[in-house]
Amino acid sequence: MQYKRKHQDSRSRQIVMVILVLVVAVLFVVRLFALQVLDDTYKGSADSNAFLRKTVYPSRGLIYDRHGKLMVSNQPVYDVMLVVREMVDFDTLSFCEVMNITRVDFEQRMEDIKNRRKNPGYSRYTPQVFAPQISYEDYGQLQEKLFRFPGVFVQQRVAREYTLPCAALQIGSLGEVSQKQLDADAYYKRGDHMGQSGIEKQYENELRGTKGVEVLLRDAHGRIKGKYNDGANDIAPIAGKNLTLGLDMELQAYGEKLMQGKMGSIVAIEPKTGEILAMVSAPSFNPELLVGRERSKNYAKLANDKKKPLFNRPVMAQYPPGSTFKLVQALIMQQEGIFTRNTLLPCKQGYYYTKTRKVGCHHHKSPIDLPTSIETSCNAYYCYGLHYMFDERLEKYGSIQGAYNVWRDYVFGMGFGDELGIDYPGEKGGVVYRSKTYDKIYGKRGWKSATIISIAIGQGEILATPLQIANLAAFIANRGYFYTPHLVKSIEGDSIQSAYRTMNKLDIKDKYFDVVIEGMHRAVLKGTARYGQIPGVEFCGKTGTAQNPHGDDHSIFMAFAPKDDPQIAISVYVENSGFGATWAVPIASLMIEKYLHRSIDPSRLEIEKRMIEKSFY
Repeated sequence: MQYKRKHQDSRSRQIVMVILVLVVAVLFVVRLFALQVLDDTYKGSADSNAFLRKTVYPSRGLIYDRHGKLMVSNQPVYDVMLVVREMVDFDTLSFCEVMNITRVDFEQRMEDIKNRRKNPGYSRYTPQVFAPQISYEDYGQLQEKLFRFPGVFVQQRVAREYTLPCAALQIGSLGEVSQKQLDADAYYKRGDHMGQSGIEKQYENELRGTKGVEVLLRDAHGRIKGKYNDGANDIAPIAGKNLTLGLDMELQAYGEKLMQGKMGSIVAIEPKTGEILAMVSAPSFNPELLVGRERSKNYAKLANDKKKPLFNRPVMAQYPPGSTFKLVQALIMQQEGIFTRNTLLPCKQGYYYTKTRKVGCHHHKSPIDLPTSIETSCNAYYCYGLHYMFDERLEKYGSIQGAYNVWRDYVFGMGFGDELGIDYPGEKGGVVYRSKTYDKIYGKRGWKSATIISIAIGQGEILATPLQIANLAAFIANRGYFYTPHLVKSIEGDSIQSAYRTMNKLDIKDKYFDVVIEGMHRAVLKGTARYGQIPGVEFCGKTGTAQNPHGDDHSIFMAFAPKDDPQIAISVYVENSGFGATWAVPIASLMIEKYLHRSIDPSRLEIEKRMIEKSFY
């Protein structure tokens, strides 16, 4: 009986063991099937031994100016790549000799490549950048001897080439992708380049194109033997789209020439479309400085320059608009019934007086009407206007806060305050306080027009960018509307997005623009801007002087031309240069003449020379 029980137990264990063996065998077969048929991991590993998949970078989109002149093209550059795992029996000394580097340089570069902190994507199985953007001459020397260095190959990519050394900030530059950019877009791999500023950044998706792949066959020693399957498995790259800008390349270069030795900006807009004709930031620099192997070194120099050449003043600098803001006031006060064309107001002994405030003004005849106030740039006239609207119309607006909010809505409607929305990264808006901000500072009953009277003449708690001032000129030229300013005119022949074709209109009667335009025209004929007259061109302008607590005042001028068929609207800021009529007016008038006539009248060549040669640093 006992023997029988032992036999049964042994039999049970055998069955269990058989079952376990069968289960293990089934699992093994299933796993083997998965590895060999379903999972391509090992296939990929085997393929990596037999094939090299080489990225083929597309041609980046070209950039043209408004007249079809090429501004930015491509030039080939070459990255020396290596796969660490394949560097077997590597002749380091010969390689250093070909690359014209020392053994110490080689070892340092290899150390940096393998440093996962400096190179987070490092793998000894994947291509790594050893020397980026070598010259065509160096590439030629290396290519002849490349077969001697296992694991090393050359990868071609494109770098930018510029027709003229201008518009550096507007066009922008390319740079190697950061870890943040890699995480944000799977299109990029470590070592890739993308637009880092300007148009290159704003329109990166359109310009970059689509990468291709070239599949190369290796032999048993990992050496490249040619294309696999005669290139049947290759994927051709797709070139990026070409851009046509609204910029006039000749006008842009001329503006940068006029602004050499100065700090400031020029913005010129075509009023009928909102296309930017020129956008000069001074000081400027040659865009070639940010191309090639010296890019990082040159960028550091520019970034440390106290004159801030990397700061794009047209869209990022915030200045008091000064007397150019009087045009805004003139339109508001007419629309609100505070002024008419013939409203006469005094400028007592050159000043505007209240019991608590006194605002200075230069001497001119008194009393004066509205067009004359623009011609002479009278401060008192607009201080009176603000007083009448904020202090004496409470039955209409209910409170000073109500009056201020109406006023502020007009100001925003003319393009001030918020960013305009230009197709350029990093645009800043201006500053126009909310009434609640004044309530916090002074208390709800603690402020009136005299408290904030400086805003009547474009000073105090109001700031604007040069782009916003040029846009104001376009708004007045169009008699009540503007298109959002933009740099790109078309993409590969297709028009720009609808946002830049939408009219921004403000409900102000045409007759009120007639009055303002009359005053601006008289300012050029016989007023503060008379030194900017252009033979054969009637144009309208307004000078300004922005107070600067850190030094000399800024010279400002805004204008549009011709008077009856505006084709260009412009603003000019020359920092620390004094009165608007001295420097900003002649520079703006030369820009207008250059754009309309493509040349400068011989009678004004001396003015041109003086503007070009003048330096404020």
